[in-house]
Amino acid sequence: MSIELKNIKRKDLEMIMTWRMDPEVTKYMYTDPKLDMKKQLDWHKRILYTTTERYWLIGIDDVPIGVLNLTEIDKKNKRCSWAYYIGDTSFRGRGIARTLECNIYDYVFEYLGLNKLCCEVFTFNEKVISIHKKFGSEIEGELKQHIFKNNQFYDIVSMAITKDKWKKIKSEHDYEKIVIEE
Repeated sequence: MSIELKNIKRKDLEMIMTWRMDPEVTKYMYTDPKLDMKKQLDWHKRILYTTTERYWLIGIDDVPIGVLNLTEIDKKNKRCSWAYYIGDTSFRGRGIARTLECNIYDYVFEYLGLNKLCCEVFTFNEKVISIHKKFGSEIEGELKQHIFKNNQFYDIVSMAITKDKWKKIKSEHDYEKIVIEE
């Protein structure tokens, strides 16, 4: 199984739009967007030129399966946030998380030269919290009633890993190196 992170192209926008409106995907996201191609094109134009965000299409053996992003890239404070989703839900549970997690840590700390990688997860998403913990991220706090969605409030766990911690534990994790397109 060969995993790659490729730059998002115009031809990918309709597929990404479909994923982003799938309730099985959006239940783990802050929003339940109603998208159209104009919104997708505007979003794509914006992400092509921003310096504070990076988006990639996750591919396995040349089959697109999801999106991974870095946001809030802050070079002054040397930190950013990240998230990903598997839009093709038939690929969930195949051990992809290890490869993505470890490679994005390497990218953020070694290539971008940042010091901290953050993420936020719904507290009910125990599987993802557990995955992040397994690879060194720690819970830094819980944000109570932080997201209002589907007529109810949700709590969020704030997690992060630092460069120093990753350097200490990286050798404990066996993972395939992947291509991350620039």
